[in-house]
Amino acid sequence: MTNQEILQIALQQSAYDCNCKPEDFLSEQNIVTISKPDARARKYLPLPLECDLVSYGNNIVVQTSERMQAAVTDYIGRYEPYRCFEAPYINALNDLLAPFNLKVCFMAEYYLPDMTKLKELDCGYELRVLQNSNLADLYTEQWEYCLTFNDRERDVLAVGAYDNGELVSLAGCSADCGTMYQIGVEVLPKYRRKGIAAAVTSKLAIEIIKLGKVPFYCAAWSNICSARNAIKSGFRPAWVELTARDTDFVRQMTT
Repeated sequence: MTNQEILQIALQQSAYDCNCKPEDFLSEQNIVTISKPDARARKYLPLPLECDLVSYGNNIVVQTSERMQAAVTDYIGRYEPYRCFEAPYINALNDLLAPFNLKVCFMAEYYLPDMTKLKELDCGYELRVLQNSNLADLYTEQWEYCLTFNDRERDVLAVGAYDNGELVSLAGCSADCGTMYQIGVEVLPKYRRKGIAAAVTSKLAIEIIKLGKVPFYCAAWSNICSARNAIKSGFRPAWVELTARDTDFVRQMTT
């Protein structure tokens, strides 16, 4: 795969997710669509969404509901695209969402592999490739960011780092859609800052590509450790996403 092929696959997937065309993300104009369920979308997206903003850097594609369409269109028309994803501007978005019982809930940056940078990295520990059948005993709190507890069949592959037979780090990938697998990684506290996260992440990314799939990586903007790991592992920023959910859902997450 080339970087351009990987980007095109990601754009197509985002189009399935957002009920639009892949080229819409490369337009100089903002695009507003009505959100609809799509069997090809990422499995964890609770479509339809009332307010979901996506940008690959050129513009904003927003999927919304008919009742929210005017308010969301007004918001993305006020500011430069990148401003719509940051404070204090999202406070204005929350003001627009409030009458609809919605609040900004999720904000994240997504990474794709850079095929000119991606390579296996050595960390000094044994690395093992694990299949789904090897993961049954790993569904514990320690590895909750690496595995999909509510749909274990999506966990198709993982890479573990071992110290004398003890699992000290795990990178797992979930088959979130037909063409792209999402990577999550965790390292035991006393083994951090030794390059292990980058080693298991890069190894897993390469194994995913061998399967003909595109690995992708998600991190909160404030999670500097995760963002650094993405870059060290051979990934680079590709798109950003902001999603609003109903206020009861947000309250449950924060209490």
